[in-house]
Amino acid sequence: MRILGISAFYHDSAAALVRDGQVIAAAQEERFTRKKHDPAFPARAIVSCLEQDGVRLSELDHVVFYDKPFLKFERLMETYLAFAPRGFKSFRMAMLVWIKEKLFQKKLLVDELTKIDAGFDAQRQLLFTEHHQSHAASAFYPSPFEEAVALTMDGVGEWATTSVGIGQGNRLELTREIHFPHSLGLLYSAFTYYTGFRVNSGEYKIMGLAPYGEPKYVQKIYDHLIDLKPDGSYRLDLSYFDYCTGLTMTNAKFAKLFGGPAREMGAEVTQREMDLAASIQVVIEEAVLRITRSLAKETGIRNLCLAGGVALNCVANGKILRDGHYDNVWVQPASGDAGGALGAALAAYYWHKDQPREADNVHDHMQGSYLGPAFAQPEIERRLRAEGAKFEVLEDDALYDACAEALTNDKAVGWFQGRMEFGPRALGGRSIMGDARSPTMQSVLNLKVKYRESFRPFAPSALAEEASEWFDLRGVDSPYMLMVADVLEEKRRTMTEEEQALFGIAKLNVPRSQIPAVTHVDYSARIQTVHKETNPRYHAVISRFRDRTGCPVIVNTSFNVRGEPIVGSPEDAFHCFMGTEMEVLAVGNCLLRKEHQDAKLARDYKNEFELD
Repeated sequence: MRILGISAFYHDSAAALVRDGQVIAAAQEERFTRKKHDPAFPARAIVSCLEQDGVRLSELDHVVFYDKPFLKFERLMETYLAFAPRGFKSFRMAMLVWIKEKLFQKKLLVDELTKIDAGFDAQRQLLFTEHHQSHAASAFYPSPFEEAVALTMDGVGEWATTSVGIGQGNRLELTREIHFPHSLGLLYSAFTYYTGFRVNSGEYKIMGLAPYGEPKYVQKIYDHLIDLKPDGSYRLDLSYFDYCTGLTMTNAKFAKLFGGPAREMGAEVTQREMDLAASIQVVIEEAVLRITRSLAKETGIRNLCLAGGVALNCVANGKILRDGHYDNVWVQPASGDAGGALGAALAAYYWHKDQPREADNVHDHMQGSYLGPAFAQPEIERRLRAEGAKFEVLEDDALYDACAEALTNDKAVGWFQGRMEFGPRALGGRSIMGDARSPTMQSVLNLKVKYRESFRPFAPSALAEEASEWFDLRGVDSPYMLMVADVLEEKRRTMTEEEQALFGIAKLNVPRSQIPAVTHVDYSARIQTVHKETNPRYHAVISRFRDRTGCPVIVNTSFNVRGEPIVGSPEDAFHCFMGTEMEVLAVGNCLLRKEHQDAKLARDYKNEFELD
């Protein structure tokens, strides 16, 4: 039985193909169109998934859309009626879009799917799930667990913003919800907007900025913005927000509460923004901990699965794990709307078709999240030659040695290997690597390769079998870079009194450990544990680096510049290589060195993409 899931029309459109319960392929549309967070119908992602399994669209048992458009339209209408006559301008703009496109989404889906395959039969094949049903299914069904609590937290689906499900075997029952307009995701996004970053794109910047600040506004948030109960249920004071009826997230009352207008995008980040980021991070962590503790006590279940945009807050995830109320915490690596495509397909297979499910409580079913397309070596060589690239073709061992040597010489190395990752994190398939021991690597990568804000931290990739010698992982793996762990005390550097007295961005350039390029200012790291079983080539190159240096940890950042989707093809990789100060690129077994390339092929990547 083959089932295709689709998410589309809001942000991060994607497709995922499931065969007999096994995840065969999954990809985001942005990787093909090169438009970050592309919301368009995911035609190219669909074709990619079908090609990977050698199947036609008309041959599938079902195609499943990840939410129900009419329920979303109902929420929109009820919200505007509740606030009328406020927000008429926003209402008018929304209605034009809905009447033109979204209200007739089923027809739009059928039209687009028929373009891919004229034999597609909507009457027989097309199904719809609810948004949070899709998220919960993406969390529980691929997890290792026979039984688990499935917690979904995001901005909003149709109505739900927070939902709880109980998964047992192939059954997943949603037991309770908190509804729009009360939303932890929208609360966090309000601060994203207010601190001058883009909503649905810059939330992770708030998380990265938080350690530079002091949480001085926490009580003000509790007193004015959110009524947080002991069990984690909550309500927002909507008089401070404008997202129900307006064109912005916050209003003048919010600005007055925090002492001034929102920061203009691109303006200097000040201590106020750092303190606001620290404060909302503390509040979100406390809300999530209250919810998860309450659910653990109520259900007695010791496994927790997470999905939804809030589940990408890896700092909060790490605190849930260390809190000790669960033995195991598993987070869907594509927790945002892209993962809804996968959840929709799995919900149809297990929930709708009532198919059996196997779980061993150890191994998940995401295949390391390496679910996108791969390129054969002859195809890589053909594509690179067509771009004018100069390269040498090396055997595996020689390639690993050359990349490890480049890393030890403080060079930034592009790494394009195997199947593309599904989800927002690069996990060693489409990554840029660096030496974690280098005190300058963070600033070099931010300013000369990624072209992004200097405060942004980088993540470590560590050999799974040696990671616990460097990070406080409490005996668990973090293969999807969705858990934050502290660098162990014995690997830290003792700071001087002057260094300890620094505030804000002044903390940035102070080395804190033996791996300063991946140690954030609070000694934390967003760790990825690399497993030989799921990514043998990435494991091999890190092993060669370890053999040379004694350090089993490297810098891993996504292969793109700010505002660009992660590279999806050998051509994308070469263009990014030629548009940045990256020195070495490995695509399959092709090794490219910057000094050997035709200078006429250089690109101005700093200004090529719209800033996120």
